[in-house]
Amino acid sequence: MKIPIVVIIGRPNVGKSALFNRLVGKRDAIVDKVSGVTRDRNYGEVEWCGKIFNLIDTGGFVPDSENVFEQAIIEQIDAAVIECDSIIFLLDVNDGVTPVDQLIANQLRKSNKPVYVVANKTDSAGKENLVPAIYELGFDAVYNMSGLFGRNVGDFLDILTENFPLNTDLISETSSIPRYAVVGRPNVGKSSFVNSLLGFNRNIVTDIPGTTRDSLDSTLKYYGKEIILIDTAGLRKRSRIDENIEFYSVLRTLKSLDRCDIAIVLIDANWGIEKQDMRIINEAVKRKRGIVLCINKWDLIEKDDKTAQQFEKTLISQLGELNYIPVIFISALTKQRIYKVIDLSFQILDEWSKKISTSDLNDFIEKTFRNISLPSTTTGKEVKIKYGVQVKSSPPIFSFFVNDPKSIQENTKRFIVNKIRGEYGFAGVPLTVLFKQK
Repeated sequence: MKIPIVVIIGRPNVGKSALFNRLVGKRDAIVDKVSGVTRDRNYGEVEWCGKIFNLIDTGGFVPDSENVFEQAIIEQIDAAVIECDSIIFLLDVNDGVTPVDQLIANQLRKSNKPVYVVANKTDSAGKENLVPAIYELGFDAVYNMSGLFGRNVGDFLDILTENFPLNTDLISETSSIPRYAVVGRPNVGKSSFVNSLLGFNRNIVTDIPGTTRDSLDSTLKYYGKEIILIDTAGLRKRSRIDENIEFYSVLRTLKSLDRCDIAIVLIDANWGIEKQDMRIINEAVKRKRGIVLCINKWDLIEKDDKTAQQFEKTLISQLGELNYIPVIFISALTKQRIYKVIDLSFQILDEWSKKISTSDLNDFIEKTFRNISLPSTTTGKEVKIKYGVQVKSSPPIFSFFVNDPKSIQENTKRFIVNKIRGEYGFAGVPLTVLFKQK
């Protein structure tokens, strides 16, 4: 089950970025009275009452503009409407309905997506008498709030997320055929990688229409094993501004990660890991997908016998606590090691679906934690693990019963996860560890 995508749309200076900041809980978007401040797209994750959704802050809609940035913003809004699940149509209650608002409303009605019309900047009950004017747009409901001050935001989120899945339900719907998503920033070689695999003369390939626009799933038989490759590289749209390409890429990546079991993340060897690469990796981790990190274009790097080792050491340092993700150096152009990526992906798929028996796990707990003191955050009381069980695989989830679950520190959780990895492996697989009262 995928994480829903919600997009905020409206004309300039109606408070989109202020609402975005309010919902994601941090000041990621720049807020200014000057219109057109938001050009780069902002993406954030929102959690409300156990439900999670991805939020997109778009630039202000300016129709028929000759300004190159404003034209690009319109293109991005169009793409966001196609890819999203729900739309927040934001208006300024002080201005009522403007001709631009009418134009946006007409466009959104064609989308066949749920549209939530919001009269923003209703900072007090005294301004609620301005809300009825918004019904001129012809939508059944109008919600009033103040994104800046938080008034009525909680009530609106209850309505917006009513049919969203709980966080515990956000697990991919597995089938008998594993799905591998090839993801990465634009121009890292995703198309070359997929084409090289599909051109392998021992493969049987059939095209299956994908669920995302401009992408194609392919069924690949590799030495008797069948997989579905989700190609996120089908971005052929020409744009006047490069940021549009990045925008489309992020949307497709999010949807592809929702549909896959294993994420094959491509990194450009010429650049190493950059901010957007880490964002993609973290999105895969949030979704509990198995992950392979492929350093592509390795053929273009001047190297000696120590180059790969030094490069990998730097990568592991950058990954931090995600250092359990395996790294492989490839060239999609020359086909160097591309088939080893598939072999490694099958290994990670086995790790992702691995199940540890309860008796084996509790023998491990007794052996590992019997003489180890686990500190508490609040009470100073030593935390004791009584027993544990793996409650799920694909992805793996462990539940430990302890004497004081509320006092478990984050570094204690990481310590326990690392011990599990040391005993059972789980290479390339994010682990979920839960603690319950015994």
